[in-house]
Amino acid sequence: MKDILDAIQSQAATAADFAALPLPDSYRAITVHKDEAEMFAGLTTREKDPRKSLHLDEVPLPELGPGEALVAVMASSVNYNSVWTSIFEPVSTFSFLERYGRLSELTKRHDLPYHIIGSDLAGVVLRTGPGVNAWKPGDEVVAHCLSVELESSDGHNDTMLDPEQRIWGFETNFGGLAEIALVKSNQLMPKPDHLSWEEAASPGLVNSTAYRQLVSRNGAGMKQGDNVLIWGASGGLGSYATQFALAGGANPICVVSSPEKADICRAMGATAVIDRNAEGYKFWKDEHTQDPKEWKRFGKRIRELTGGEDIDIVFEHPGRETFGASVYVTRKGGTITTCASTSGYMHEYDNRYLWMSLKKIIGSHFANYREAWEANRLVSKGKIHPTLSKVYSLEETGQAAYDVHRNLHQGKVGVLCLAPEEGLGVKDHEMRATHLDAINRFRNI
Repeated sequence: MKDILDAIQSQAATAADFAALPLPDSYRAITVHKDEAEMFAGLTTREKDPRKSLHLDEVPLPELGPGEALVAVMASSVNYNSVWTSIFEPVSTFSFLERYGRLSELTKRHDLPYHIIGSDLAGVVLRTGPGVNAWKPGDEVVAHCLSVELESSDGHNDTMLDPEQRIWGFETNFGGLAEIALVKSNQLMPKPDHLSWEEAASPGLVNSTAYRQLVSRNGAGMKQGDNVLIWGASGGLGSYATQFALAGGANPICVVSSPEKADICRAMGATAVIDRNAEGYKFWKDEHTQDPKEWKRFGKRIRELTGGEDIDIVFEHPGRETFGASVYVTRKGGTITTCASTSGYMHEYDNRYLWMSLKKIIGSHFANYREAWEANRLVSKGKIHPTLSKVYSLEETGQAAYDVHRNLHQGKVGVLCLAPEEGLGVKDHEMRATHLDAINRFRNI
């Protein structure tokens, strides 16, 4: 691994140099173990501790197949799917790996007694398999997490509809929280030159997800002037939705849970911010009963911030806790886009407010390759910025996942893999200087 890192840091190594580098037989990776899938049985979700289930293991290098690439991972990040994997909820990810392993001789590689997790990376291509022409060893890349086979016609208008669509590092093995990752070559995109490795690794999953959910015609199709309600507006997903709303001429109404998070939204440029804890919103009377009076109080507060207008688009990802309120406050003919459901998957809402007011609920899941490419392009152009708040070493990934699980973080949490320190990998220093305050916004609060 030292030779690989030396070549990356030399800034002078050519594609031929990288292609000639010997690959190691093994590498370090963050894993969960199949024989520990029941380790948290009987505990509540909150009691399950990623620090106990995530391991830093030495694992063998996987075989490189057609249309694939091996990437030296300089940095990665923690997403909610990393947390779900670590606490084996809602199901153990080994069921995904077993199912994928039955697809073909090549996919059998993924069905292992350990799962290398992680759905983001920034790094350098080491090898490409047969049929890969767009990328070569030495290319600096980031990766989106869409893995598709595209053997069915169903996925050719929108690759997210491929019956074999999976999320890399969650529903496949060999993910990005490791020194080397195995990806399909059509997951690769150019690394933004003005960002460090850890900054470039942090937007991938959440930035692409927010783009599809809010901007794309496959999601809400946001337009100028729309009032957009954004739950968790300073978090991993919400911070990108807030940026897209502002960059697209919409009016974000940012919902947060603390004064510090409200300050972050204002620093991004939002003016309409609701601290739901400070204002005491409780949408559920008890575990089984929602409180419509709280929906109405919330809607009144929104209209105070919008000059009397209701919400055009709700950017929904908390799920069960907030969904009834989201449906209620949306204007007649408006749209609720939903993904993730971090507070629970079993949503409940009063259908009268949906049906009689002709509102729409749109399910949105990650992004297709084009949407991911467009989202990454906006980062490369300095229109959308990383929301990185803190960076951990690979050895500290368990703590990083714990922080995300307990919502102790702001924005995104990064992990250094091969990169020996923060701040490396920047090529366009002039552009970086122009956007430095925005790049560091989440670190400075």
